[in-house]
Amino acid sequence: MKKNILLVFTGGTIGSQLSGDTMNTDGNAGFKLLQRFTEQDPKPDSVNFKTLQPLQILSENLHPSHWPQIIAAIEGEDLGQFDGIIVTHGTDSLAFSAAALSLYFNGLSIPLLLVSSDLPLDNPQANGVANFLCAVEFIRQLDLAGVFVPYRNPGQVMQIHLGARLSSCLPLSSDFISVQSQAWMRLENGQFQSLQNLAPSELSSIALKPDFSKRILLIRPYPGLDYSTYNLDAVDAVLHDLYHSGTACASSAAGEQYSLVEFVKRCAGRGIKIYLAPALYSESAYASTRELLDCGAEMIWNTSLEAAYAKLLLAYGNFDTPQAIYALLVRNLAHEQL
Repeated sequence: MKKNILLVFTGGTIGSQLSGDTMNTDGNAGFKLLQRFTEQDPKPDSVNFKTLQPLQILSENLHPSHWPQIIAAIEGEDLGQFDGIIVTHGTDSLAFSAAALSLYFNGLSIPLLLVSSDLPLDNPQANGVANFLCAVEFIRQLDLAGVFVPYRNPGQVMQIHLGARLSSCLPLSSDFISVQSQAWMRLENGQFQSLQNLAPSELSSIALKPDFSKRILLIRPYPGLDYSTYNLDAVDAVLHDLYHSGTACASSAAGEQYSLVEFVKRCAGRGIKIYLAPALYSESAYASTRELLDCGAEMIWNTSLEAAYAKLLLAYGNFDTPQAIYALLVRNLAHEQL
């Protein structure tokens, strides 16, 4: 029996071509992917594709306003006619889109897989076709709902990541890992093997509008970060990234403008909530972390930065009361919580 797949092209390296020394999106590159699939898949006639192209951008240019365009294209179809969805996407912002689509489509009844390529498809070293073949095989073999990312790092076996647990690409490389370096599945010798057991009963779905707030400020820590440079006039909430140990500078020794504690107080005076992520919940904590929590910062526990960011955008885009926002943030929608 043929599988029907909705294929959504959005651009990225997998949808780009090299011209001279410049790489950019190309409207025909997505269909080149289908040609490569037909050439390399042992049973291409077992699949029907319906293609859409709501976007054609390099993923470094992605804005949260693009997510509703992708969602609208998908929801504009009768999903009951499809066995799965594949969205092609660039690698730079892949983890953010994977998190956003995982959380929004938390009640999806079929698999949605995001497929990327580390290099243009004309490069024989590119992994894009292999990632696409894996996505199609996933839909063929497995009746699993949710959002997933198949991706083969150079020299490694194919891994399938939960969309809500994918970390951004490692610096100065094209490698992707899941949080805590724990992928969800792998594909080896044509067989999918589970690496983690996750129960659907752990999840709590909710219908959301595709409204992503544009008033969330994301700040990353580094030595010498000067909080006085931030203008908060168009900000409803701040998400502050943390060092790997769940910490950020809480000291005023070098000046109050460098202390996150003082910045939390400044934000509180303007009614702006500061959220912290990522950090694993523990009964014990560094003194700096404890000081941040004591002064009013709120931790989004056991969640990647990308998922925390997407969740805040959805929470503030969908709800306008602190109680409703908090209720969504603590809800486990797509196995984003470890």
